[in-house]
Amino acid sequence: MIIFFFMAALLVGLGYLIGYAIRPDYAIAGVVIAVLIWIVLNLISAASGSKIMLSVSNAKEVSRDVHPQLFNVVEEMKLAGQLPAMPKIYIINTPAPNAFATGRTPENCAIAVTAGLLEQLNRDELQGVIAHETAHIFNRDIRFMTYAGIMLGTIVMISEIFLRGMFWSTAVGGRRSSSGSGGGQGQLIIMIIAIAFAVLAPIFAQLFYFAISRKREYLADATAVRFTRYPEGLASALEKIAGNHQDIPSANKITAPMYIANPLKKKGKKMSNLSSTHPPISERIRILRNISGGANYTDYQQAFSEVKGKKSIIIPKSGLAETDDIPLRSAFVGDDQGTRSFKQSKRDLSNLMMKVDNYEFINCSCGLKLKIPPDYSYNTATCPKCGMKHNVKKS
Repeated sequence: MIIFFFMAALLVGLGYLIGYAIRPDYAIAGVVIAVLIWIVLNLISAASGSKIMLSVSNAKEVSRDVHPQLFNVVEEMKLAGQLPAMPKIYIINTPAPNAFATGRTPENCAIAVTAGLLEQLNRDELQGVIAHETAHIFNRDIRFMTYAGIMLGTIVMISEIFLRGMFWSTAVGGRRSSSGSGGGQGQLIIMIIAIAFAVLAPIFAQLFYFAISRKREYLADATAVRFTRYPEGLASALEKIAGNHQDIPSANKITAPMYIANPLKKKGKKMSNLSSTHPPISERIRILRNISGGANYTDYQQAFSEVKGKKSIIIPKSGLAETDDIPLRSAFVGDDQGTRSFKQSKRDLSNLMMKVDNYEFINCSCGLKLKIPPDYSYNTATCPKCGMKHNVKKS
């Protein structure tokens, strides 16, 4: 909340300085306009923010038959988090493993995972990731990050409009009126300060936004451990995600903090702690694997402090006040994900991505599987192996 209020101070300060630079008695009007822009954007986000997020991410809503295990795991975490409604489930057709949650309220939320995540993770690892995203819903992180993200976007928008307006005014040789009590040299100084602030405010606002995101990631990890009672599942999933160096093309700097891990990573490219949207994955893994006493918030806090080497509080006081004993569980038995060959894994990923794209699968009696694209215009399809004709469903 402290970081959030620093962002708010940047927004108010930017509006004040720009208004004052235009004309001293416009300073308060500048603040009012800046706040109004933020409120309007929040209203737009409340009406269709989740749809926009899912749309720009190229996420497609899927039914249970596309991936039954995913639906089962989401149902488990919905019960663990005591959410009032089942989150809608979306899949992003990309081989890069990642996931995010969206939605202003637990009653109207969604979880999106990539096809690559489903292909690479076993059940315990998938449960860890889904628990992390359910934790974001449970902790109201999505709403909080939406407010902060829109504030960042408002600051960037106002700065861009002001700076471009100044550039255009200078380019056409226009001169601003120095009327008012603050004219002359004093007004010029204020204008220079306003320009400098318009350049720096978006940078500082983005750093504050990233700092908020990093704090909430730790809490989501801790809550995920409470839900699953198996920290190794999330730790192993993060290890696999970290080992993949593919970007998600649809992700951007605003949506990146919503993912469980930075979706804009490039192999060999390192980001500073200040400019990173997430805490270091290696550190998150060490914390999770350092948990031994149980799955309570206090157990995560103890592991966090041990890894950090100092008593740094990351869990809110309300969480640390909980004294319920939550024992850890053993690994899930019966998952054959790790026994598949590389070729089979790639085939499974391809089939999943086709299912998401509404391909129809027809099993021929000769053993061949026909994959019919959604834009197939004929009523029948002929098996290229045995020549048998099959009826095709029309979507």
